[in-house]
Amino acid sequence: MTESGLDITRSAIGRLQSESVCLPSVFCVDNVSWTSPDSSHLDSLHFSFVVQDERAELDFTIDQTGRLKTCKLPRWGNPEGAEFHYVDFGGILEEESTFSGYTIPTRLWVGWYFGSDRFESEGEFFGATIDDAIYR
Repeated sequence: MTESGLDITRSAIGRLQSESVCLPSVFCVDNVSWTSPDSSHLDSLHFSFVVQDERAELDFTIDQTGRLKTCKLPRWGNPEGAEFHYVDFGGILEEESTFSGYTIPTRLWVGWYFGSDRFESEGEFFGATIDDAIYR
């Protein structure tokens, strides 16, 4: 599939923002803010940063050891094929491994409508198992 235009660029930026879980050093720069949305629930984190003037508002859930379990963000897109708008996008991060000092998800499922019943039935479109990663 080949597309172009401002809406496609905004959607691609959202995908890049969600893929930041595979390059954890992105979370360690100055223009990043971390918060815990609910201090009574220590299993969630909110992460905010900007890529190409598009603000990422990622929400993570973590387990008791600090391992990422899910990520979610509003991503610009048109999964229904109509007008572009923000749609919940995210994934389930099932396993992790460490490569060159970076711990990343190595088994994941991602797609549109994350957090709703629509995710499994029509939104999930990408699954991956990462066997190796090289960081330079």
